[in-house]
Amino acid sequence: MTNSYLRNSIVSNLGWVTFSLFTAILLCACSKTEKPAPPAVPVIVASAVEKTIPVQINAIGNVEPYQTISVKAQITGEITKVNFREGQDVGKGYLLFELDCRPYVEAVKQAEANLARDTAQAKNAQVELERYTALLEEQFVTRQQYDQVQTNAVALEATLKADNAVIENNRVQVHYCSIRSPIAGRTGSLKLNQGNIVKANDVELVVINQVQPIYVTFTINENDLPAVKKYQAIDKLKVEAFISKDERPEQGFLTFIDNAVNKVTGTITLKGTFANSDKRLWPGQFVSVVLRLTTEPNAILIPSQAIQTGQSGQFVFVIKPDLTAEMRPVTIGASIGGETAIGKGIQAGERVVTDGQSRIVAGARVEVKATP
Repeated sequence: MTNSYLRNSIVSNLGWVTFSLFTAILLCACSKTEKPAPPAVPVIVASAVEKTIPVQINAIGNVEPYQTISVKAQITGEITKVNFREGQDVGKGYLLFELDCRPYVEAVKQAEANLARDTAQAKNAQVELERYTALLEEQFVTRQQYDQVQTNAVALEATLKADNAVIENNRVQVHYCSIRSPIAGRTGSLKLNQGNIVKANDVELVVINQVQPIYVTFTINENDLPAVKKYQAIDKLKVEAFISKDERPEQGFLTFIDNAVNKVTGTITLKGTFANSDKRLWPGQFVSVVLRLTTEPNAILIPSQAIQTGQSGQFVFVIKPDLTAEMRPVTIGASIGGETAIGKGIQAGERVVTDGQSRIVAGARVEVKATP
């Protein structure tokens, strides 16, 4: 019984030792097996290119009329005729309104009649003065009588001047009965219609905006002002106004820089003048403005979506010849049409990742899916 128990115990121990040795050998073999490499990350890349690019300032602008005229009556009277339609283009000197001028015409006639009467009296006074001058020399009249005649003649001469002034003033009133456009432009809403009585300088009858040429007003950061002044001293600066991204821009030139920087916003107001030959720009419209300063040759450009922002600043993933990714810091410049100029960090011809950056770490293997 004892021998049997010892024999079974020995066999059991030998089995356990054998199992332990086998397990140790298996674990050792597994530890020596290399882990499989992670799969390559699929990415889309683009090549950095060298170009000559414009140096420009982008802003949002507002279209303003070149001139705005508020038309008012300069006399009191009834509007007898309106000679335009709302929204009509009118030329300089175009007859807009006609007022009832009969009272002013009659006033001119009355003033002319007064002038004729006073002219006759003045002539008679002059003849009387000449007669009294001769009588005074012969001492047939006293000095007092002569002075009275002379004073009367001088007074009548002054009356003639006053009569002429009254006539001229009334003729001006008649002229004001015809209200003409002082500029070439487009009429707005009509505020008073035919038959209304207007008072002198009371309410505006219509507003006229000159839209050819036209202004586009925009603001830039005060830090950009020195560059604008520098390049403006060399040549006229071109301004482009984009009504929408898909349409061609309107072309103009920078014609105004405000005389002070806004202390609150740190910006300064500029204006570009546009011929607006097609009347595409309209007062009150918002447009995207591009102020072109100069051109920069040999600039390195990459797609803007390739640029990432980290704790240390901007960087891009560059694809090395062995198809691994390198995280490289860059300094960026202007953005033009979906591309960004790179100041430092990228050379022409190098490939950068434009899609798939979120799955990449430095040194990761990549699989290029597309190259524009």
